[in-house]
Amino acid sequence: MGAFLLLIILSPWYYGYVLKTFSSTWQWIRDFGLDNSKYRTYTDYHIRIPSQYSIHGIDVSYAQGKINWRRVRAMEEDSIRVSFAFIKASEGLLTVDPYFKRNWREAPKAGITCGPYHFLRANKNGTWQARFFLQNFSLESGDLPPVADIETLDGVSPEEMRKQLQLFLNYVELHTKVRPIIYTHLSYYADYLAGYFDKYPVWIAHYNHADLKVGKEFKWSFWQHSDSANVNGIGHPVDFDAFNGDTTAFRQFLVK
Repeated sequence: MGAFLLLIILSPWYYGYVLKTFSSTWQWIRDFGLDNSKYRTYTDYHIRIPSQYSIHGIDVSYAQGKINWRRVRAMEEDSIRVSFAFIKASEGLLTVDPYFKRNWREAPKAGITCGPYHFLRANKNGTWQARFFLQNFSLESGDLPPVADIETLDGVSPEEMRKQLQLFLNYVELHTKVRPIIYTHLSYYADYLAGYFDKYPVWIAHYNHADLKVGKEFKWSFWQHSDSANVNGIGHPVDFDAFNGDTTAFRQFLVK
């Protein structure tokens, strides 16, 4: 009997069980006192999700490596599944994401609605960056609008950053006939963008909160609420997002 117990204790399966039990207990402690109908831990995704929203998605780049998009789409826990993906296309004037073309081709095949994004460098000409960005894809009906990802000043003044961002947005809208989305972190938006780009849809990064508390006057479209989700088919942590609206609003948001 003693030898049998020793074999169990030394087994890696035993330690896996112990670790899983400890992890589940810790998640329960973290969630204690929260309104779990709105924000609870989803075990398979390894994150808490603001589940008052009905449409969820991810955003990816080369950092996620080669993705099995069919596994991504098939994953579901309590009606939470990946319906859309923003995919990095380019950065600055010279960098094309090495996984963009594959992701842009394969994700829609799996039934995921996609939109491209460009990491804007504030110290580079916005029009030239927009031209470079648009060389990498063609928007089609049913796609998400293109995105300008602005997160840094790159050593220039806020005024110069806003100038280059506006040049980028103007060029992309002129040539796609679609108003682009601006992505940034909540603090960056408050510090540098608020009041300057109010006509554009906004995608805000703000992690590990049950609600995006920004005031009723602030109209956001997408919320990147976690940067550490586990999603089947992706071998690295991935950002998780929510759309601010129902299925009808989401369809209306897409490229016509």
